[in-house]
Amino acid sequence: MPADLAVIGLGHLGLPLAQAAVAAGIETVGYDSGPATDSTLTAAEIRRMSAAGFRVTTNPAELGRVRTAVICAPTQLGADRALDLGAVGEAGRTLAARLRPHTTVILESAAHPGVTEDYLRPILEEGSGLRAGRDFHLAYSPSRLDPGNRTHTISNTPKVIGGLTPACTESAHAFYARLTEKVVRARGLREAETVQLLETNYRHVNIALMNEMAVLCHDLGVDLWDVIRCAETKPYGFQAFRPGPGVGGHGVPLDPNYLPHTTRTPGHPLRMVGLAQEINNRMPQYVIQRCATLLNEHGKSARGARVLLLGVTYKPDLADQEGSPAREIASRLLDLGALISYHDPYIAGWRVRDQPVPRADSLYEAAASADLTILLQHHRTYDMQGLAVKAQLLLDTRGASPAGAAHRL
Repeated sequence: MPADLAVIGLGHLGLPLAQAAVAAGIETVGYDSGPATDSTLTAAEIRRMSAAGFRVTTNPAELGRVRTAVICAPTQLGADRALDLGAVGEAGRTLAARLRPHTTVILESAAHPGVTEDYLRPILEEGSGLRAGRDFHLAYSPSRLDPGNRTHTISNTPKVIGGLTPACTESAHAFYARLTEKVVRARGLREAETVQLLETNYRHVNIALMNEMAVLCHDLGVDLWDVIRCAETKPYGFQAFRPGPGVGGHGVPLDPNYLPHTTRTPGHPLRMVGLAQEINNRMPQYVIQRCATLLNEHGKSARGARVLLLGVTYKPDLADQEGSPAREIASRLLDLGALISYHDPYIAGWRVRDQPVPRADSLYEAAASADLTILLQHHRTYDMQGLAVKAQLLLDTRGASPAGAAHRL
């Protein structure tokens, strides 16, 4: 059976988009060469989608029967800090071989300015023999998904779109208007792509500022969490961000200094973004330093110390571990000779360096027997007051415990 929409890539972007489309009554097929990898949707939610007509296929022929195809392939920073577009290219080639005239193709994957026009467009045109802007519509829309956020969903979060031509923009607008209350037209593809760049970099730069403030306030003996509580009462000119053991999530900060020359940028790096990355990447090591100091102050060495890690996901109340600093912190603790265990209500098994980490079954007993307990992610099930009483030493990297009840970042 043909569908109105094909979502290509069923990961953290694709499955929620498919869920919103199904809820809006759009006949949707999901295509992925591998299994669905999104960890924010429950099995019950996926079953409800299937009951409403959502189909998952590995047959690329299905892509030739839809009016709209949205590419949600994963992109990540490689070792050279350049964006890996391999999955986007694979998705584009698979779609191109089946692309029909008048289809609307939209890219939602994280991309630097120029990717849609300079990278994806040639793949689609060469593989299909069709011309973008004349035979099919081509647009970009930055994803604004906030996993686990029940207040701001796809339906009530404004969607930005930009097309290769005005007609492409209008075609993408018509599609997203079926999913969300407000669609915002960018001037074109590059403007829409740069929205993603700005929003992601904004988050990382502001978190970096708070991480620097956390180190400064600790040295000064100032309670940063109380400072933030007071500062966020200002009704203008301030938005509260909070420090942490690192920056997790799927959004990656992009520095134009690491973009390919085909994007025609002047080659000047965003120095603020590079510095923010440097600061945020230092936080796991700072957490380790705090751990070693706390243990030493209580007459214990990191070597042989029993350390319990609480919460190993990147976000509270979700199973998603993308970008979580927990694995690096655990690895550094192992380097110091610590004996680590973990507790997370959403992660049944966890491995570091390809070795399983013991999982604490009884949270309070584990905290009481550990030399040091570190809160890395504050899940709602954690009673921080109770944990502060049970734990021998508690380092709270999320400011979730009451003032004076634990050592806070």
